[in-house]
Amino acid sequence: MQKISTVQAQIGKFESLASKFDDLRVLVQLADEEDDEQAIAECIEQIDSLDSAISRIELANLLSGPYDAASAIMAIHPGAGGTESQDWAEMLMRMYTRWAERNSYRVEVVDLLPGEEAGIKSATLIISGQNAFGYLKNERGVHRLVRISPFDASARRHTSFASVDVVPEMGEEEVEIDPSDLKIDTYRSGGAGGQHVNKTDSAVRITHLPSGIVVQCQNERSQHSNRETAMRILRGRLASLALLEQEKELAAIRGEQHEIAWGSQIRSYVFQPYTMVKDHRTETETGNVNAVMDGEIDEFIEAQLRANAQSASRGAR
Repeated sequence: MQKISTVQAQIGKFESLASKFDDLRVLVQLADEEDDEQAIAECIEQIDSLDSAISRIELANLLSGPYDAASAIMAIHPGAGGTESQDWAEMLMRMYTRWAERNSYRVEVVDLLPGEEAGIKSATLIISGQNAFGYLKNERGVHRLVRISPFDASARRHTSFASVDVVPEMGEEEVEIDPSDLKIDTYRSGGAGGQHVNKTDSAVRITHLPSGIVVQCQNERSQHSNRETAMRILRGRLASLALLEQEKELAAIRGEQHEIAWGSQIRSYVFQPYTMVKDHRTETETGNVNAVMDGEIDEFIEAQLRANAQSASRGAR
């Protein structure tokens, strides 16, 4: 039923655009015949609007992966560097949260470990909505920050790193897990404390023994809720692992020599001595670093999706 609903929505969008195109073609002909400048200006405005709508549909059609329609589970971890890197990880968390809000996705923080002075030691978010994983899957990798550190009394320039991992959220019927493959531990939650937090062993850590994957959740109020959320994350990690293995096999068949890995540096964010955000995979860049940090990352997402589509097309040939 979910697939039917998705296809019906796509058909509905296409039919709506086709209808608007037909209406606009008639208006353009009338405006041209009557040489009505005001009507011509109105047609140009509607053409621009239709062009933007078509571009959005075209971009959505690039999401052809098996899990692209799913919600996304995002984990953010700072690199070495203490407070500076932890602050950078929190900045990335805010950037993706703002992007999700701009695109009407719901954001749920399911695991958060604050830093001692500032920033975060780790965070796990579930970004819920149609195609969230498809849009965010290429954000996986290492993100590099260059700036004058606010934590350095000498105001020196620092380079910090943080890693982002993105996996699809999968249902129980999509990824089956043998309970005997799981090692489940409970422990006392960390954080600011409260009526329930820090007073019971409500936090849950699950180890999937065959793969060695470890997931945890401590932000929910009960052990049961934390366990359910941890299982959601585990299913996503296992689905992503299977997808990665498929990509390695395809690369071997094609004779590609480069390593398929999620840990490569994908983007640099430079605050000083100049301002620039540059994606090292597509060479897409912008000087408006503040807008990017406020969630305006669509140009990077779109550029990578188009690059992936071109690469897939060449591979098919």
